This record gives sequence, C-alpha cells and structure tokens, in this order.
Amino acid sequence: MTATPTLERRAVVDALLDERGDLLVVTGLGGTTWDVAASGDDPRNFYLWGGMGTAVSVGLGLALAQPRHRVLVITGDGEMLMGVGSLATVAAQAPGNLAIAVIDNERYGETGGQLTHTAFASDLAAMARGAGITHSATLTTLAEVRAFRAHFTRVAGPHFAVIKVASANAGMVLPPRDGVLIKHRFKAALAAGQRS
Repeated sequence: MTATPTLERRAVVDALLDERGDLLVVTGLGGTTWDVAASGDDPRNFYLWGGMGTAVSVGLGLALAQPRHRVLVITGDGEMLMGVGSLATVAAQAPGNLAIAVIDNERYGETGGQLTHTAFASDLAAMARGAGITHSATLTTLAEVRAFRAHFTRVAGPHFAVIKVASANAGMVLPPRDGVLIKHRFKAALAAGQRS
C-alpha cells in the first residue's frame, strides 16, 4: 500500500485550471466533474455524465479534431482503471496537444468509497509509460501539479499525470446535466474560439 495522499482535490483542480486560456477540458464521471464545476463552470468544459471509462477516449478524439487547442482530460483513478486500454491508443496517435490528469484518491467514489487497485500495487503512471506515453509521472505536491500544468502548456505531449489526493469527499457542485445543452454550448465555444 502507498503512503496516504494528502493533497486536497479541489486545490489540485484549481491549479490545473489556473489561467486556462483556450484550454478545452473533458471531465470523468462524478467527482472530477464536480471538481471542475467547483473551479468554475465554463462552456469549454465537456462534462461526461455516465460514460465511465471513456474520458480519455473522448479527450483523444477532441485533441485530434482540434489540433489548435490544448485539451486536458481530468478523470479519476477508478475510471482510468476501467479505460486503461485507451492509453495505448493515445500513445499510438501521439497528439501533442493532449494532457491527462488522473485525480487518484484510491477510491471508487461513485459506489461507496471502496479501495481501487491504486491503493495497492497498481501504478497508472507506469502503465501509461508502458503504453508509450513518455511524459508520465506521479505527483504528490501542489508544486509538482503546477509544474505539470506549465509543462503541458509549453511542451508537446501527450502528457500523463497521476495526482495523489486525499480520500475526503469534497461534496457535489453540479454543472449542467443536460447532455444536449453541454454539447451545443461546447460546440458554440469552439466556434467562437476559432473566429477570434
């Protein structure tokens, strides 16, 4: 078992989204959606409601379709474990504008807080490196999170970080839940960004 993580998840997400500029954000199921919404709802946030294991795949598709925009996937450890095969496709496609941040509280937050495999021997950063994502790391301090953010804004990716956070529940901050509304406002924000 790893050392007990102490970072507060909302502070981590705030650091990732600080001075976001034109950054497009795809969120994973549950806690990471609430974290991103707590940092400020934005039409450039694409919230996934019910597609567990798909956040990285959606982010990859967006990064490939929008090469002029930086794309950040913010997802959880449980969801990343479910969609770990997507890391091989990310490595094969190698989009330079994609970063993936895994908020790892070592728990399945949506089903009662059971321990995930990251609480034991599973190392998601090693899996990402093994898939071929060379910019992969495990982060345990806010300084490392800020450095990761600065790195993915300056250096071509893809980038992958597991960010160890405390297991405390930060509470719900619900963004819009209407999938059609989310899709249309995201498309409108993309179109507006391309005109400017």
